[in-house]
Amino acid sequence: MTERYVWDLQEVDETQVAVVGGKGAHLGVLSRIEGIRVPGGFCVTTDAFRRIMAEAPSLDDRLDQLSRLNPDDREAIRTLSAEIRRTIEGIAVPGDLAAAITRALAQLGEQAACAVRSSATAEDLPTASFAGQQDTYLNVVGSTAILQHVSRCWASLFTERAVTYRRRNGIDHRTVHMAVVVQRMVFPHAAGILFTADPVTGNRKVATVDAGFGLGEALVSGLVNPDVFKVRHGEVVAKAIAAKQRAVHALPTGGTQEVAIDPQRQEQPALTDAQVVRLVRLGRRIEAHFGRPQDIEWCLVDGGFQIVQSRPITTLFPIPETGDQENHVYVSVGHGQMMTDPMKPLGLSMWQLTAMVPMHTAGGRLFVDVTRRLASPASRAGLLDAMGRGDPLIRDALETVLDRDDFVPSLPDAGPGGPPAGGASAPIETDPAIVTELIERSQVSIAALQRGIRTKTGPALFDFLLEAFEEHKRVLSDPLSMQAIMAGMEATWWLNDTLQEWLDEKNAADTLTLSAPDNVTSEMGLALLDVADVIRPHSEVVAFLQGVEYVEDKAFLDELAKLTGGTEARDAIEAYLDRYGMRCVGEIDITRPRWRERPTTLVPVILDNVKNFEPGAAQRRFEQGRQKAQKKEQDVLSRLRALPDGDRKADEAKRMIDRVRTFIGYREYPKYGIVSRYFVYKEALLEEAERLVQAGVLPEKEDIFYLTFQELHDVVRSHQVDGRLIQPRKDAFRSYHALTPPRVLTSDGEAVTGAYRRDNVPAGALIGLPVSAGTVEGRARVVLDIAEADLEAGDILVTTFTDPSWSPLFVGIAGLVTEVGGQMTHGAVIAREYGLPAVVGVEQATRLIRDGQRIRVHGTDGYVEILS
Repeated sequence: MTERYVWDLQEVDETQVAVVGGKGAHLGVLSRIEGIRVPGGFCVTTDAFRRIMAEAPSLDDRLDQLSRLNPDDREAIRTLSAEIRRTIEGIAVPGDLAAAITRALAQLGEQAACAVRSSATAEDLPTASFAGQQDTYLNVVGSTAILQHVSRCWASLFTERAVTYRRRNGIDHRTVHMAVVVQRMVFPHAAGILFTADPVTGNRKVATVDAGFGLGEALVSGLVNPDVFKVRHGEVVAKAIAAKQRAVHALPTGGTQEVAIDPQRQEQPALTDAQVVRLVRLGRRIEAHFGRPQDIEWCLVDGGFQIVQSRPITTLFPIPETGDQENHVYVSVGHGQMMTDPMKPLGLSMWQLTAMVPMHTAGGRLFVDVTRRLASPASRAGLLDAMGRGDPLIRDALETVLDRDDFVPSLPDAGPGGPPAGGASAPIETDPAIVTELIERSQVSIAALQRGIRTKTGPALFDFLLEAFEEHKRVLSDPLSMQAIMAGMEATWWLNDTLQEWLDEKNAADTLTLSAPDNVTSEMGLALLDVADVIRPHSEVVAFLQGVEYVEDKAFLDELAKLTGGTEARDAIEAYLDRYGMRCVGEIDITRPRWRERPTTLVPVILDNVKNFEPGAAQRRFEQGRQKAQKKEQDVLSRLRALPDGDRKADEAKRMIDRVRTFIGYREYPKYGIVSRYFVYKEALLEEAERLVQAGVLPEKEDIFYLTFQELHDVVRSHQVDGRLIQPRKDAFRSYHALTPPRVLTSDGEAVTGAYRRDNVPAGALIGLPVSAGTVEGRARVVLDIAEADLEAGDILVTTFTDPSWSPLFVGIAGLVTEVGGQMTHGAVIAREYGLPAVVGVEQATRLIRDGQRIRVHGTDGYVEILS
């Protein structure tokens, strides 16, 4: 096929991104939508770019060098990318290519002023907009100048910011090519940006228009604050008119300049309300065509709107699909489960199949629809109370939605909406034998699962698993188990509320729960201290572990056994994995690699324990906690006896303290049971995947993670898989990492964040939820990946969320700050067990607190001060 260097915009559509880039393709589509005007022009294709790149063989080596650079090495990227740009700009445009561009220019008018705009093939994609990554030149006049600016656009593929953006998004420089759009220049009265969904809240029903005088460049470059209009259901519902002191205008000879705006005009709106409404109507037409909310650049020319760009808004959180037009309110499951990362399709569907309530998916996360329970006054109070105890921000967000007129309809009763939040809480005896019996029941059920699954393969395995999921749910909903969990939680709440009233003491239960018995998660942290004790005396083993990242995971334990002391070390790690190897970060997603599958994950924590602790630390830590709790109990009871009616008060408190210590540790066990079952399911499914790979049905066994359980069942039955399904899901999963899941989401797409309504906090402090009493000052360690935690004694761990797999880190830190969490979530329970001051639910803590800063954590009052 002969190369074609120029296409008219009218000829281009979305199937030609590889030829004309994202911007060119979008402009071609826009120019065909009825009623949408786009300035005329043409595209210089990627064939032309490739031809230019081939003119300089030295570019090949430089691209190789570029792909090897560390994305954080800014100096090297800056130097090398500048060399590449100079080389490209220095290549003379070959005669036939220059002639093709000049011919197309003649169609626009030889001396027509033009905009010359970069259009890369990785640009304006649904998952990465690349906004602002390449260059645009306005008001370029004459063919010589236009050819020169086309060269500059080609070179702009290698600006420092574009190179870094690609590296961070895992995009190979060689796979991206640059087309260039040349359009007739328009000289607008006003210009700006239209978002067809509110870019801040995500509300799809609210459009936002930013407008200023002159060219849109003034807004994009931040030269002026725009007028901002919000439009809902075809009317302007809010507006803020800015003082627009400057504008960018085109010069008659080419180029642009900043001009001052006449003081009388500065406060005038750039658009009338009627024009704003008309513009939004055009935006809705464009949005309907592309099928998703758009970020649109517009110009107002001679009273009419011209569209100069439209790209998807990639930052919006998707909305769960319901298939109806009703209003819905969704609560994030991840915020309750301490896991706000995206999950793969198999992980989502397995959690849905084993959960106690129906769940919806969006953006790789799970949500529960609480609309019915909010609608009925009877269930609403219980739901808000349960949510408030778990995460006050969720409660506040739900109340914000309820305050809106008529978003949630009022129903006379809940109808089918499940049991009220809080579950069963009939009283049970304070008897440790209940917990022992519940743990035994769970272990018997898991052993039966392991025995039963061994012989199952093919479709029979899936039939077996569907039955196993029913047993899974039966164990989870065991009334006695629910009563034991609620008994521990309710006794904690009683102690905190009542002792604050009687003794004016906040969060007294935090000390009373130190080293509570039967807590499988805190035992897991202490058990890793025992593993460190076995390893510490053997310097050869310690040295081996310090270099362990280079050893293949599977071989790591075998290699260990060859060293002096290595057999004992291996046996200690193996024994730990036998008990806790089914755990990992993000463990509610079955597809995440477990410690048993990747034991090297534990090495950094073991090495921290070797370095920071003395032998016997686990036993000492537990005993110290137990004694502190005992001393606290005696102190509380003696102070209560000194009060009026003191004996009755002391007796009641004693009863509740016994109850907390009997049941609060069991709070962690059901999750351990779930994750233990998950690992059994996973091993069986991976063996099935291996058979599919052997049979040539799948290229690799991890591909099953991108199928739902039901789809995998079908593949195993039919031995056929839709190959087009898996790659787009891998791309989507990667894109979901950039999204922040909201605590509460409405069917309008609005992310409702909620706020702490507290005024007893020092200015500048970060507010959160107090979950473990005490105050501690120390160095903040901001850790986003447990494998990269390098903690010293006295450090304060700052992270997004902590599930049980983080608890081995808790033994070595002095305090905890997380972005997600509630009174009874795992991090809070374990922080109390270990006596660590902790504040959770601190919005954007990992961004606002820098690694290494000194901070003070107020675990009793729920705030964090940044000291340096």
